[in-house]
Amino acid sequence: MNTYVTGATIKRLREARGLTQAGLAVQIGVTDKAVSKWETAKGLPDISLIEPLAGALGVSVMELMSGDTVINKNVSSNILRSRFYVCPVCGNVMRSTGDAVVSCCGITLPPLEAEEADEAHEIRIEAVEDEHFVTVTHEMSKTHFISFIAFLSSDRAQFVKLYPEGSAETRLQLRGGGMVYIYCNKHGLMKKKV
Repeated sequence: MNTYVTGATIKRLREARGLTQAGLAVQIGVTDKAVSKWETAKGLPDISLIEPLAGALGVSVMELMSGDTVINKNVSSNILRSRFYVCPVCGNVMRSTGDAVVSCCGITLPPLEAEEADEAHEIRIEAVEDEHFVTVTHEMSKTHFISFIAFLSSDRAQFVKLYPEGSAETRLQLRGGGMVYIYCNKHGLMKKKV
């Protein structure tokens, strides 16, 4: 049976917080027998208890429901450690400055892994006045296109959303070192060091 939250997850998180079943029950307004039933897979928490349960266990609702806790060790929020997420259903693009649990259209999204840009996705950068003109050698049809161009450095992020049948180019202020990223809807995330 597929459930929206497992007893093993509740037990692991409860024990990690140093809570007894009775202590957790008091925090969310249920009996310790209810918590015991959840942890032994003899019952499930009511959906109205998910948010208070997540709060008592010190995790987000998404973390509770997925069973994966996320600890962001990126305490300085270095933008170069950003992660990109793209929804395969609607094409939504999200970025975090470290590990996160990201969901869209009912799907938990994995962070994209960037590869070096290849010949079919060549990223060209040309200085123009006080900016840089970034172009990508790539078709821009309704079925195969570059979705975005981004530049990340240690202290700034620039992001330009592109659309099918437009052009795969933009102007960016590339100050200092960093990384230019592009996302092809068929071949994934690619990068080029600046």
